Amino acid sequence: MRKSPMTASGKEKLQEELEHLKRVARPEVITSLAEARAHGDLKENAEYHAARERQSFLEGRIEHLESLLAHSEVIDIRRIPHTGRVIFGATITLINIDNDETVVYQIVGEEEADIKQGRISVTSPLARAMIGKEVGDVIDVKTPVGLVSYEVSEVQHI
Repeated sequence: MRKSPMTASGKEKLQEELEHLKRVARPEVITSLAEARAHGDLKENAEYHAARERQSFLEGRIEHLESLLAHSEVIDIRRIPHTGRVIFGATITLINIDNDETVVYQIVGEEEADIKQGRISVTSPLARAMIGKEVGDVIDVKTPVGLVSYEVSEVQHI
């Protein structure tokens, strides 16, 4: 299987979530199941069925996180020499050429992407258009509202 890129901070967050699920959430579900079983008839026991459903979701999430972490390649942008080019993990300031609006994005792995936090997936059209560009370069990105042009204003390794 192919390795997926991930930032060091993204890996740390996923590991924290995994530890929480294994050390806190899993024992809570086991306790809930034991309590629900004590109430008797399992066929009509809504608490038992809810606990089993939660357990199923939890185990699926644990398996998913373990797989993600096993198949990830951590790229620490701070250890890569700054060449001025846009690469995975870089934080890029863009200026919309049409309206002079400034936006800042960090290019991250798919699982880490969160547009509200300014983190976009390396597989997104905008990130793919930015990779390899330098300060001063103009990129054109196809969006649902049409073609949008941005100028790369700054590339940071933070």
